[in-house]
Amino acid sequence: MTVSDSNVKAGSGNVFADLGFPDADAHLAKAELVSRIDDIVRDRGITQAEAGRMLGLSQPDVSRLLRGDFREYSLERLLRLLTALGRDIDIVIRQPRSSTGGRLRVATTEAA
Repeated sequence: MTVSDSNVKAGSGNVFADLGFPDADAHLAKAELVSRIDDIVRDRGITQAEAGRMLGLSQPDVSRLLRGDFREYSLERLLRLLTALGRDIDIVIRQPRSSTGGRLRVATTEAA
């Protein structure tokens, strides 16, 4: 099958928006925060049980979180988990970059 044989559509950069999820920006932000948590745990070479002790979660909860089951976690709670892992969180409010309005996004200054 070649590209011309299939119906290919470029994504928006937010899979949650592409799939029609309400609050797509928030879903993407939460996914990115969980990805940062996973990066930190992996970079430190700690087990999920050790991560759980640091985060105040059980090992099964850490496992579910890192596998992408984060529906029950608010943005605030994920931010608190990152601070428990020793990260600083800065919240910046600024003018929108485009005329389509404001959006929520996660940016980091480091890999993990």
